[in-house]
Order: sequence, then C-alpha cells, then structure tokens
Amino acid sequence: MIKLPRKHYSTLALAIASSLFLSACGKAPEEAVSKTKTVTPASQNATPNASTGPALLIDKSRLSIYHPVALTSDLSHLSDEQKQMIGLLIDASKIMDDLFWKQAFSGDKNEFLNSIDGDDVKHFAAINYGPWDRLNGDKPFLSGFDEKALGAEFYPHDMTKADFAAVSFDDQQGLYSLVKQDDTGKLYSVPYSTAYKAELTAASNILKQAAELAQDPSFKAYLTLRAEALLTDDYLASDMAWMDMKTNPVELVIGPIESYEDQLFGYRAAFEAYVLVKDLAWSEKLAKYAAFLPELQEGLPVPAEYKAEVPGSDADLNAYDVVYYAGHSNAGSKTIAINLPNDERVQLEKGTRRLQLKNAMRAKFDNILIPIADMLIAPEQRAHITFDAFFANTMFHEVAHGLGIKNTLDGSGTVRGSLKEHASALEEGKADILGLYMIQNLLEKGEISEGTLEDYYVTFMAGIFRSVRFGASSAHGKANMIRFNFFAQEGAFEQTEKGVYRVNVEKMGAAVAALSELILTLQGDGDYDGVAELVANMGVIKPQLAADLARLEAANIPVDIHFNQGKKVLGLD
Repeated sequence: MIKLPRKHYSTLALAIASSLFLSACGKAPEEAVSKTKTVTPASQNATPNASTGPALLIDKSRLSIYHPVALTSDLSHLSDEQKQMIGLLIDASKIMDDLFWKQAFSGDKNEFLNSIDGDDVKHFAAINYGPWDRLNGDKPFLSGFDEKALGAEFYPHDMTKADFAAVSFDDQQGLYSLVKQDDTGKLYSVPYSTAYKAELTAASNILKQAAELAQDPSFKAYLTLRAEALLTDDYLASDMAWMDMKTNPVELVIGPIESYEDQLFGYRAAFEAYVLVKDLAWSEKLAKYAAFLPELQEGLPVPAEYKAEVPGSDADLNAYDVVYYAGHSNAGSKTIAINLPNDERVQLEKGTRRLQLKNAMRAKFDNILIPIADMLIAPEQRAHITFDAFFANTMFHEVAHGLGIKNTLDGSGTVRGSLKEHASALEEGKADILGLYMIQNLLEKGEISEGTLEDYYVTFMAGIFRSVRFGASSAHGKANMIRFNFFAQEGAFEQTEKGVYRVNVEKMGAAVAALSELILTLQGDGDYDGVAELVANMGVIKPQLAADLARLEAANIPVDIHFNQGKKVLGLD
C-alpha cells in the first residue's frame, strides 16, 4: 500500500515513478519561441491541395473503429408541438456543431472534407472534426498536417505558456472567450458572443422559437434564458433555470460547456449540444440516490477539511434517450452520461443534474463492452458483467462529481483553476473511483438491491479496458490509465497465465479507498506539480496492457460508436 501524506505530493509522485520504472515519462511538446507575431503553422492552417488530396497515414482498418448506431427513440407519446420543437432544437444544435469545427480546426470545414479522397476517410475525418485521431493521442492521420495544437483554436498557435503567464489582460482565463494577438504581439481576449456573433444570434433566435412551443413552464424559461446567454456570455441564470427543470419530457443541453478541448490550460469551453427525450420509468427508479450525497460526503476517506463543502442534495438523476449529438459531445468518443452545470456557484447552491443516456449506453455495452469481456475477463467472472452494473457505474460516476471539494484549502481559487490542464483528467478519475465508493456504501445500506459488489467490480474492470482505448489525449483515457496502473500496483486484479484478468474483490475495495484519498487530497491542496507527475508516471499504457489492447484491435472490436442521426432518422423530416 502507498502511504498517503496530507501535503507535498511531489514526493509521492516521485515514489510512484520509481516503482513504475517501465512507464514512459510525459514530455511537454516543443513550444514556439516567437513572441511578437502570430505565425500559424501552414500545415495546421491550410487545407492540402484538393486536386490530389491528403494521403492516409494510418492503416485503413482503423477507419472502422467506430460502430454505426441509428440514434432513435419512441416519440409517440409526444405532442405535435413537442416533435416540432425537437426539430428546432436539432437546428440550433447544428449551429453548435459548426462552431465547434471552428474551435477545433483552423481551416474551412467544407474545403477540408471535400479535399479528401474516399468516403470512408472523409467519414473518419468528420467524426474527428479534423485530421487528428482523437482516440490515438490526436496524432495526424492525414498527410500535410502537423500535430494538433494543444490550445486548439482558442489561442495563437505560437503562443507559449510563458508568453501567457508573462502578461495580464481582461478575461485572461475566461471560459467564454478566445485569445488573440495583435500585430505587435500583444495578447487580448475576444468574447465568444463577439467572435461568433452571427452564428450565436441565429441559434438564439431558434431557441426563442422553440420556447414558444414549450408546454412546460420551466423548460420555456430555460430556453428563453439560454437564448439570451448565447448573446451575452453570461450563463449563470440559465444554468440556475436548468437546475429547476423536473417534469419536461424533452431536454436540451447547449452552449460552450466542457473545457477538455483546451489541452493547453483547460480554461476555454467548447460548443456542443444534446437533444434528449426523458425515459420516465427509468428516471423514477433513480430519483432517490441524489439525497444521499451529503451523508456520503461525510464518510469520504479524507480528513475533515477535504470534505467541508456540503454538496447540494436537491440534484436529480434521470434517464434519457439522446436523439442528437453536436459539437464537442459528438467528437471522437461519445458521452453516455452528463453531469452539469460545471459552474461551482451553481453546484454549491443547487448541486448538479445527472443525465444518463440510456440508449447510447446500451449501444456501447452490447457492441463494445461484452466483446471486450469475452476476450479479457476470466471466464468464471464473465457472468458478473451486467448492463445494470454498467448503467450504475456510469450513473454514480456522474453523481460522484458532486462529492469532494470545489475550492482549494488555501483559498487561492477553484480546484479547476489550480490544476489547469490536468484538472479534467483528475476530476474524471475522482468521479470514477468515488462512484465505486458510493456503490459500496449504498449496497451495504441496502439502498441498492440489484446485483452483488462483484458485479460492479468486474463490470468496472471491463469498463477500464473500454475507456482506456480512448487514448492519452482524452481526460477519461488518462484517468483510466492512472486507475489501471494503481489497481495493478495494489493487487486489485491479476492476469492469469491464459492472459485474462481476474478481480480480487477484497483488494479492490482497499485500492478504491487508497486512490480516493490520494485524488481528493491532491485536489484540495491544488497541487499542480503533484498531479502533473502522477499523470506523467501513471497516466501511461505499459507494455502488457498495450499488447492486450492490440488483441482487441486485431479482433476488430470497435473502440467507440458513431451515430446516424437527425430529423430523417427520427421520422421528423
């Protein structure tokens, strides 16, 4: 067992590094040295010659790593007005999709896609929103392109972290602004509402039209406030209104939300959207769990100061069929559960809402998790792989985002601000591990009656193999690698002579407690250096795991899913 001191985790991370001498150390990408002029690399900014088209740099077999799924739902219980409203929400979501293209890729989307030879290659580029493979460390898969800029299109490509830290300007760490550079090299910010005024005005107008069709008063209020927020960059009121929605059968998540695309600092939010239809029967089953958050917070395995914040207990859990993804949520790996809002002010006052995307979750379970388990989990434990356990592990991951601490103990600011580009990976790791902690506790209390602890552990283990394939460029992928290496170190599982994995239930429980304490303490301390070393030394795929993942690839097991979606698929066109 690793001993976990309360402070100075740099020492801990170095100890981990020495015990993991086979792990590759993280290496920061080379930084441009120019400080006076914006010089965007031509290969990143320009679309290759359309007459020849860019060459494919990967084996063609990789183009099929996404399993196709028709994104449908039973809409028969909805009124004509609600069906019309869904069509409008899809129209607004398409605008978010176009805006995300601008944030992810500097060239013209249509020119880029039209320059590509082969429908399968073009389709792969559309899934990745550019020429970089999101599930392979953002490596270019087409010729003529450099490595993807860590700051995507949120910052000048030649701007270094040192450049950014050396100056001060308005909204420097803002969620909803771009960083630009004038002819003299001076950095400044441009609000999204200004940079994307035409697109956001169009989306705002569509949301206002949808609000006129909304029969639920709370949903009408949310759509109206969200329409205004797109034009002002002030999302607090609409986030608060979103928390108050309880009974509307149609749901929308839209706007600049997650900051994963900003891998330089983790400051800037990317545009995305989900259009959803509530599953009333499943939602009723989930309603009771959010009330346990304050009690579970008190029982976290850390000193009192690391759990002093009291999470909101009026947050709710609901199950949905998702009928449209757009923008960041549709890029590469697909989200199967949502925990929002991200605004710490809303979280502390009202908690968060957790949306389980049941149809997308089932698609991943059937087409990816079961085939992985059949290949990598010990035969005697495969019966413990269940959809109920997969659903619960995913659900409690989202619930667990509400546990822990949002502001550092020294009062310097938020955990997210202190940990910068590593905040997302550590937060995802926290949610995964505390989700298991919650399941353990609720099973002991008799509040969860479905399945056994072994069901949840073994399904969780199979889930690690699924998620770790998302690669090092994903916050979820990094979190899974850290957890896999930590569990291996603690003996939570073993690999048999036949190359399959068997979970040790007793040691898994101890590993969950140890990793929970480590992550919560790193967050509370705002220990950027400690987290950076942890990610560098444990957020890596070691040789044996790499060989196992290669077996999955050779067996043509999909890495993720992609959607055939839209009004026509739903019968609304």
